Amino acid sequence: MNRRSFALLAGVTAFFAPRGAQSAEGQFEVTRTDAEWRAMLTPLQYRVMREEGTERPFSSPLDKTYASGVYHCRGCDQALYLSDHKYDSGTGWPSFFDVLPDAIGTQTDTRFFMTRTECHCDRCGSHLGHIFDDGPRPTGQRHCLNGASLVFRAT
Repeated sequence: MNRRSFALLAGVTAFFAPRGAQSAEGQFEVTRTDAEWRAMLTPLQYRVMREEGTERPFSSPLDKTYASGVYHCRGCDQALYLSDHKYDSGTGWPSFFDVLPDAIGTQTDTRFFMTRTECHCDRCGSHLGHIFDDGPRPTGQRHCLNGASLVFRAT
């Protein structure tokens, strides 16, 4: 393998590699070691929340949950979304048009040859999903989330 091929392979590998919230460890109010995260999460939850993976569409029971309640971060139990803001986007992931104040952080995600807005819990840094500008009124946003990152509490 020549130097140019190696550089190309290294660049492509870095582009597609999960970034993971643990790279931001220490920036959040709730922090855990990698071993602590792995002990408290299933392999799917860890892949989604700590490595910014995505669960399969239509695989989360929370996609079709419409009871009254609040959706919390699985990583730190912070309240994130109200059931009043949930809607069926038809995408196969739980979707919301609004978020509770000061509950999430965002950053630009340029993986997979597109630019998206990634959202994460602002208390522990756990990856939640992405925000798109094709949602319903009044915000016009679609917070497309992984159910693996959420815990629903009925009220």
